Amino acid sequence: MELSPRQITILSAILRENLKTALPVSSGVLVEKYDLGFSPATVRNEMMALEEAGYIFQPHTSSGRIPAESAWRLWLDIVSDNASERKLSSAEKNIICESLSGDSLKLSAKALAEISNLAVYWAFNKRDFYYTGLANLFSQPELKHLETVYDVSLAIDKMEEVVEGLLENSEFGINTLIGEDNPFGPFLGTTFLKYGQKNREAMVGILGPLRLDYGRAMGLLEIISEKINK
Repeated sequence: MELSPRQITILSAILRENLKTALPVSSGVLVEKYDLGFSPATVRNEMMALEEAGYIFQPHTSSGRIPAESAWRLWLDIVSDNASERKLSSAEKNIICESLSGDSLKLSAKALAEISNLAVYWAFNKRDFYYTGLANLFSQPELKHLETVYDVSLAIDKMEEVVEGLLENSEFGINTLIGEDNPFGPFLGTTFLKYGQKNREAMVGILGPLRLDYGRAMGLLEIISEKINK
C-alpha cells in the first residue's frame, strides 16, 4: 500500500509521540497535541487504514496504537533524507568531540551511551571489543517484561559474535538494521558506524529497542565520523 501524504503526516505524528512516551497513541492524543489540520474523524479513519495496512497495531485492548516494524522503516527513510531530524544540540556535540579528544575510546563509548540513553558497542578491531550502557537498554519500557529481558540477555550474550559479523560484512559508513534484519534480535534496532580501512576496520554502534530515535542516533554517529576521519 502506497501511503498518501495525509497518512504519512499522521503516521509521522504517531512515531514522534511513541518515541517520546513509549506508549500506545490514540487519535485523541494526536488531535490534542499535534496541529495536523485534519478533523478527529479523519484521523481515526486514517489510523484504521494504517492499521489495516500493517503500519500500526493495537498491543492490547486500549484505544491506542503503536508503530510496527514497517512504520519504523518508513521513519528511517524520513530521517535519512532530512538533516534537521539528525540535528544535535551544541552541548551534545561538544561532549562527543571532547570525549574523542582523549586516548580512550572506551570513555567515548560511555559518553555516547549517556547521551543516547541506550547501549553502545565499540569494536576497535576484531580482537578488541567493548560495550557499555546495558542499564540504559534494560530501562527502556518495552524491554522490562520478563520474557523480553530474557531475549535481550541472549542478544547481549552473542553481542561479540554479532558485532564481528557486522564488522566483516557491512559497508563503511553509517548503517541501520531494524527488526527482522537486525542480527541482535527482531525486537531491537541498531545504528552503527563502520570506519577505518580494509583489514583494519573498526565500528561503533548504538543498540536500543525497535522504538529507537534513529535520527538522533545517526546524528551522534555523524559527529563521531567527522571527528575520526579528520
